[in-house]
Amino acid sequence: MSQAAASIAETPASNRFALAALILGGAAIGGSPIFVRLSEVGPMATAFWRVALALIPIFIFSLAKGKDAGPKPEKLSDYALLILPGVVLAMDLAAWHLSITMTSVANATLLANLAPVFVTVIGFLFFGAVVTRVFVLGLMLALAGVVILKGGPAALGNGDLRGDGVAVIAAVFYAGYILAIGKLRSRFDTVRIMLWSTASAAVCIFPLGFFYEGHMLPPTAYGWAIVFGLAFVSHAGGQVAIAYALAYLPAAFSSLTLLLQPVVAAILAWVLLSEPIGPTQAIGGIVVLAGILVARRG
Repeated sequence: MSQAAASIAETPASNRFALAALILGGAAIGGSPIFVRLSEVGPMATAFWRVALALIPIFIFSLAKGKDAGPKPEKLSDYALLILPGVVLAMDLAAWHLSITMTSVANATLLANLAPVFVTVIGFLFFGAVVTRVFVLGLMLALAGVVILKGGPAALGNGDLRGDGVAVIAAVFYAGYILAIGKLRSRFDTVRIMLWSTASAAVCIFPLGFFYEGHMLPPTAYGWAIVFGLAFVSHAGGQVAIAYALAYLPAAFSSLTLLLQPVVAAILAWVLLSEPIGPTQAIGGIVVLAGILVARRG
């Protein structure tokens, strides 16, 4: 078999593995609102520990890979590109955590999940991405499912317009993060990208937490366990899986699959926080999954 033929034969398996990684990554990040709610420090300080502590497993894995970590950055522009996703992620986390304190949790989560719309529009306008009608149908269906999951259109009236605006800004930043990671994966290894972007995100978020909230250290072992869980599971696990998948899957579809996050968050809130899932939430979750399946066909 020729090299080209072998490459083609391997592509479907690679895509299936990448899709599995993407779904697991979305599920891992879906638990982040639970960790944030249970955290003993403020939202900005929680965001800092989320990325700072995640450096521990990412750095260890980077050392383990050694020379297998792929090409190294050589020029100043390479370093700038590796740092950029972290800066954008820091702005996303800061805006989203702030929106939770300004508007309803339902609004903050729903509007922050508009990221797939921005990824699709930006990819189409600036990167020449092909967007089919079937994909757009799946995107709209998935977003409708999130609206149902969060209590329907009536629930949006419970928020604050300023907080809602901050949540939309968070969605724009997250779209930029997904697109930046997607572009970098064609040049650098997943672990190298995550090491640089996570470190730069920690540097950017620390002054926000320190000056905005002042209190940075969790007071109890339970508080430390929460931020370690957020860092190791949601960031180190979730973001690494997503960054890996972006080397094989389109950014627009990858961002759409992340709409699994509110579904996972609702399930975890039911299991861990005894917040029941009613018929409306169940229907919303099913509609989200149906939208993702339709978009996958497009």
